[in-house]
Amino acid sequence: MNDVDQTETIDSLWSRLYPDLKRLARSRLRRSGPHTLLETTGLVNEAYIRVASAAALRDASPGAFMAYAARTMRSVVVDLIRESNALCRGGDMVHITLNTAIGDSQAADEPLQIDEALSSLAEVEPRLCQVVEMRYFAGFTEIEIGQALGVSDRTIRRDWTKACLLLRSMLDA
Repeated sequence: MNDVDQTETIDSLWSRLYPDLKRLARSRLRRSGPHTLLETTGLVNEAYIRVASAAALRDASPGAFMAYAARTMRSVVVDLIRESNALCRGGDMVHITLNTAIGDSQAADEPLQIDEALSSLAEVEPRLCQVVEMRYFAGFTEIEIGQALGVSDRTIRRDWTKACLLLRSMLDA
């Protein structure tokens, strides 16, 4: 590392931002409902395992680090829900329904639908997805998001409105 004042190691950022990460994990688990058996500390620790190996965070700002941590926690929760759903539905067993209406009416869990919509949004408009992750899931303010992404808070407000409209249309479809 060249400039110790401007960059921090992942471990030092993790230590310094730990209370914020716990708050973020609590929020993430609250939003996912009863779909996962993880507790706040478990989610933070699971996210740390994934974040610690991220080369992209070597020179990250605290805002970029928190955005990455929010995305990682979302990924951990979604992976656990998918794993749980697979086990609840018999794992790799073949499912046969006699009534096609029953098979068609089985919708994915809400967190999985949101994850799929965000993944679709990220393909079309990556910054909009980042804004949603940072504002909705991480609880960042418009100013904090703007600083992390290098745009104005006015741009973030427009991005948030656009992202909400796009996500709503994706989830209603």
